[in-house]
Amino acid sequence: MTRNGNNEDPRRRLLIKALAAGSFSSVVVRREASAQVLGRRPAPLPTGKSIYRIEGEVLVDGRPATLDTMVAANSTVQTGKDSEIVYAVGETAHLQRSESEVTLETKEANSVVVSGLRVLTGKILSVFPSGRPVRMTTRNASIGIRGTGTYMESDPEQTYFCTCYGTADIASADDPTSRETVVSQHHDRPLYILTGEQPGQNIRAAPFIDHTDQELMLIETLVGRTPPFVFPRDDYQQPRRRTY
Repeated sequence: MTRNGNNEDPRRRLLIKALAAGSFSSVVVRREASAQVLGRRPAPLPTGKSIYRIEGEVLVDGRPATLDTMVAANSTVQTGKDSEIVYAVGETAHLQRSESEVTLETKEANSVVVSGLRVLTGKILSVFPSGRPVRMTTRNASIGIRGTGTYMESDPEQTYFCTCYGTADIASADDPTSRETVVSQHHDRPLYILTGEQPGQNIRAAPFIDHTDQELMLIETLVGRTPPFVFPRDDYQQPRRRTY
């Protein structure tokens, strides 16, 4: 997990500036022979569409993804180097960053209801509907959430987890004495969930890193919701930030 510097992608800064202007005029994202022109404000995805944006190489269930690929509630989504995908399944929406592998889980066959996310490696920003519990897991963390916006980074040594808003029950996978419930209104208590520390010491306070309210607003919009906070229009121009 990178802990130093600001690795803001210039394309994301351009996207945020376009949001501030009220449109995505002249912003073009290219993937091999296809191109997506972002000439509109974000809106709920139409019926039959899962993917809002693709950058770089992305696999869905082992096959190269296009804007017409459907992501199911039990799909595995993999992003390559310098790649990213923004997608929605049912009432959940996600912004998955580069070099990440995420498996969605559902309790019923052919359902669009996501009941869990396994983040094998990488980084993902997610939003979920209220009133429906979801479990997020990594190699070293198990997190129960409900009506929540979250940002997670997973690597073999630790998990970074920010409860952007909502409630999360957070536990270390190998230390049942390390657990904490976070009730957050606005990124109130980011945490590291560790492996191999003393019992009761595998959850520690963390900084706010590498995700924005703008990105949360984008993915909530894809499923017809808005985040439970308001921020000034000028904030659209701010890149992802890292604070300590």
